[in-house]
Amino acid sequence: MILVRYAAQRHVGGDPSAGIESLHAFSFGRFYDPDNLRFGAVLACNEERLAPGAGFDEHPHSHTEIVTWVIEGELTHRDSAGHATVVGPGDVQRLSSAGGVRHVERNDGDGPLVFVQMWLAPLEPGGEPAYDVVRGIADSTPYALPRAGAMLHVRRLRDGERSAVPDAPYVYVHVVRGGVRIDGAAGPALGPGDSARITGAEGLELTAGPAAEVLLWEMSG
Repeated sequence: MILVRYAAQRHVGGDPSAGIESLHAFSFGRFYDPDNLRFGAVLACNEERLAPGAGFDEHPHSHTEIVTWVIEGELTHRDSAGHATVVGPGDVQRLSSAGGVRHVERNDGDGPLVFVQMWLAPLEPGGEPAYDVVRGIADSTPYALPRAGAMLHVRRLRDGERSAVPDAPYVYVHVVRGGVRIDGAAGPALGPGDSARITGAEGLELTAGPAAEVLLWEMSG
């Protein structure tokens, strides 16, 4: 089964007066939707747009795997475990909040910052916080997230190029740039900000048109 949700269906949040615009693909914060709480391990998929100098002051997380993909600009990250990093396009950042951690996210650059942040539920609660950054992740190198029983695949496709969707009980597809069609999905092609939730994925392919950048979460449950 394939459920497509378009960018225009996302909840609009953030604080425009503070230079923060947020687009939520799932129920999030004050935007409560009991029919849209999660898919597989994915709890949230937020597109964040921060103006220069804007950001999220120190705030807590627990029992959540937080993975960030920068689309444009540079993200400054600091956390209570002592990590201080600048993350750019093509890098994958992971913060395992485990039993509890606090962090700051800011745009300390001169231009706009746009990133997608995805929250996943861990298989087991608790544990020690962990942090990781992979610089310039390649299409052929999936990023494993064993604490959530999930794996992130990055697809950068030329116009007309086809690529396999992982065979898995759950696959979450998020289009970053360009457009793609998914075998068996009705309606128009998916564009930036659009997503698909695939249950029981088997033998499916993506077809880019135009050139596209896509994030796919392969999940066991």
